[in-house]
Amino acid sequence: MEKVKLDLEKYAAISRQAAAEGCVLLRNEKQALPIKKGEKVSVFGRIQFDYYKSGTGSGGLVNTEYVVGILDALKLSDELVLNQELIDTYEEWLEDNPFDHGEGWAQEPWTQKEMPVSAELAQKSAADSDLAVVILGRTAGEDKDNSATKGSYLLTDTEEEMLASVSEAFDRVAVVLNVGNIIDMKWVDKYQPEAVLYAWHGGMEGGNGTVDVLTGKVNPSGKLSDTIAVDISDYPSMDDFGNKDTLIYKEDIYVGYRYFETAAKDRVIYPFGYGLSYTEFEIDILSFEEGEDSLTVELEVKNTGDLAGKEVVQVYAAKPLGKLGKAARTLEAFAKTNLLEPGQSQKLSLSFRKEQLASYDDSGITGHKSSYVMEAGEYKIYAGSDVRKAELAGSFEIDSLEVIKELKEACAPVESFRRLKVDSDGRMTEEEVPERTIDLDQRIAAKRPEAIPSTGDQGIKLKDVYQEKASLEDFIAQLSDQDLACLMRGEGMNSPRVTPGTAGAFGGVSENLTDFGIPAACCADGPSGIRMDCGTTAFSLPNGTSLACTFNLDLVAKLFDLMGQELLANQIETILGPGMNIHRTPLNGRNFEYFSEDPLLTGKMAAVQLRAMNKYKVTGTIKHYVANNQEAHRHDVNSVVSERALREIYLKGFEIAVKEGEAASIMSTYGGLNGIWTAGNYDLLTTILREEWGFDGIVMTDWWARINEEGEKARKGNTIPMVRAQNDLYMVCENPEENSCEDNTLKGLAEGKITRGELQRNAANILKFIMDSAVMERDLSGTGEESDAAESAEEPVNVMEYYDLTELDAIDLSEVDTSKGESVVFGIIRGERGIYKLKLELKASGGEVAQVPVSLFVNNKLDSTITINGTGEWQTVEKEISLWSKNNYIKLYFAQSGMELGRMTFEFEKEIESN
Repeated sequence: MEKVKLDLEKYAAISRQAAAEGCVLLRNEKQALPIKKGEKVSVFGRIQFDYYKSGTGSGGLVNTEYVVGILDALKLSDELVLNQELIDTYEEWLEDNPFDHGEGWAQEPWTQKEMPVSAELAQKSAADSDLAVVILGRTAGEDKDNSATKGSYLLTDTEEEMLASVSEAFDRVAVVLNVGNIIDMKWVDKYQPEAVLYAWHGGMEGGNGTVDVLTGKVNPSGKLSDTIAVDISDYPSMDDFGNKDTLIYKEDIYVGYRYFETAAKDRVIYPFGYGLSYTEFEIDILSFEEGEDSLTVELEVKNTGDLAGKEVVQVYAAKPLGKLGKAARTLEAFAKTNLLEPGQSQKLSLSFRKEQLASYDDSGITGHKSSYVMEAGEYKIYAGSDVRKAELAGSFEIDSLEVIKELKEACAPVESFRRLKVDSDGRMTEEEVPERTIDLDQRIAAKRPEAIPSTGDQGIKLKDVYQEKASLEDFIAQLSDQDLACLMRGEGMNSPRVTPGTAGAFGGVSENLTDFGIPAACCADGPSGIRMDCGTTAFSLPNGTSLACTFNLDLVAKLFDLMGQELLANQIETILGPGMNIHRTPLNGRNFEYFSEDPLLTGKMAAVQLRAMNKYKVTGTIKHYVANNQEAHRHDVNSVVSERALREIYLKGFEIAVKEGEAASIMSTYGGLNGIWTAGNYDLLTTILREEWGFDGIVMTDWWARINEEGEKARKGNTIPMVRAQNDLYMVCENPEENSCEDNTLKGLAEGKITRGELQRNAANILKFIMDSAVMERDLSGTGEESDAAESAEEPVNVMEYYDLTELDAIDLSEVDTSKGESVVFGIIRGERGIYKLKLELKASGGEVAQVPVSLFVNNKLDSTITINGTGEWQTVEKEISLWSKNNYIKLYFAQSGMELGRMTFEFEKEIESN
């Protein structure tokens, strides 16, 4: 394939632009923003020193060369002067109040302790400044949700007191929200700051992007991808949020603005799609055209203000209520203008297919059960700058019901509950949800594939299939039952077969599979940057919410074109993202990774990312499929959702990504869907995904997922339902060849619960993915190089060597370069999972008063910094470390020169119990 060279300056510039265009200006009284040239600014809020580039967990662990925070960027700006005395006050306070990282996985607090701001300090600052910028921060992350409490969704008392003091003292106050997702906004009315800007988590260039907006270098053009209600209790989905075992999706299709615009318009502070600019725009609807299969709205957008800027145009539909009941508005199309100078206009033509307006009948009330239908009546199309400002563009009528697509009942609930529904008079009522009527076992049995007769090893290698010298069927016929079972096991984390520090390897994960010429493909955590736990740096991008708020598909495509190049340079076949779950509530801990409450916006954003990456024979693994809308109890919770809500809301974005983005890899969730955990949910993974949508890629589980037979408790290693459902890969095992994950694949085959044909079918999915990926060309070239991108990308951390603790006596470190700024990384393959005693021999020169440090990192997390005096005498330092995964990394970093190393040894002390 064509060689590419990664331009890091371009990467930074586009990421910075994306961070800026994702900023949403909600309020700007008295023209508080932009900051005028030469003005003096007082910056309040401790998060100015601790910018959140992303959330925590697998979606945020990106090692970066740098991160530009908001204060960093303000210091670099020549447009303004900072109140240095106030900065000094904060820095002095921070000495006794350092950043709290918490302990363990996902245990970082969602907010940090705030410095109290007295009335006196605020008044003193105001006397010497033109305006105040108050920065409030929230992180979020995997395995823990936000909560409707102070310090999470709500402001803390100290934050409120700071806002009160600053707002009272200053004539102009701009509040900047460095947050992953929306928070409570009642404080705006209470304290009346002149300006409010959502800056989100903007990645490593986020501070630059935010300050570009604050100073007017970039005119804000972001629009809300969620509805901000008056109170958290206004979201109907909050009734069961946080439950330990069952989530009842009683709001059904009425998610986000679909609910509020239909039944609670008075409970909205900021509507979906809302966002201000420093200039003004007029949107004129020029025409509306109804084609045979499509609808087109032509508009002209004119900049009527004094500054250059961009505007977003959104097209919504209002459908006849009919027998099904509909939401008052649904987003059908959107577009962003070019940068328009004052007085300049741009014409836009927004088209979409009529079939988008169809609704799914899961009950048969229209006479067409399990079908998408358009009921008779008037269909109105609106266009404007947000869901509230959209004006009527045109309409058309259907005289009688039209059946758009007949499908099969799939993933229907098996327990009764009542859901919201709008009746024919427009009132919000409730109705019983239709339950499953099909025999799922019968459906599975009828669709079992024929087995390819076994031939044994015929000397066919995978390259022969790739080069069209043999068929894939003939290749698969050679694989034994053991090979087929092993092929479905991913290896990780930190597999030594692939790029160091990544999430997993799949494909050639055993000696036999490698002998057949199957290379090991690599996957790395994402979605807003590559996670490599050995310390290799990567580019950290704006989070999903931030990108969605740009409403700029072209810009996001340019950004992920560069992500594709970066993946190629690091020899990674797929990044585990984009995250595509719907913002069902504002409190999901991983909302920062996901895009929006709207499925169309979600799907379109994902599709352009995938298409951009696919150009380089790398891709994204869209996740989490499906209804992963709560992090708490994520392994145990069962989502109970109507088939209609699944089709119209939660599956729709994934469908767009598959059909428009040519998705090639999908990750199922940890939890259950209507009683069947998604990793083994046949209708979800085969009936809908593969048969209806035509998906022909791979499906992988989330890491160490649990799987169940319907009616049984989900558990790890229960791969029989997974094989049947066509979830191809169980992620991950420490040793796939020895079945360390203790899966029951071969047992199921022996008992007739699964067939060899099913194993072969899944093997074909995996092998086709590998042959379509860059790893195949790289493997055939034998060079391990695919493009020139690596020349300009950050050099991967050099893993000196891999050591197996079951065979290891000692590691000789005497030849390690310990010069200032150098580091060395060792791959450690442990024996038993447990606590180990690490012993390190070292000495330093330079005299007794010299202090020479070495920092010890375990799996890219700082364990300790060891400082010794320069006596010239050998010392042995002992440290206890936990080795959980089979493959681990030990990194030594030398901040000063003058140290010598001897041997490093490991002694097993005690076992760690597995969850």
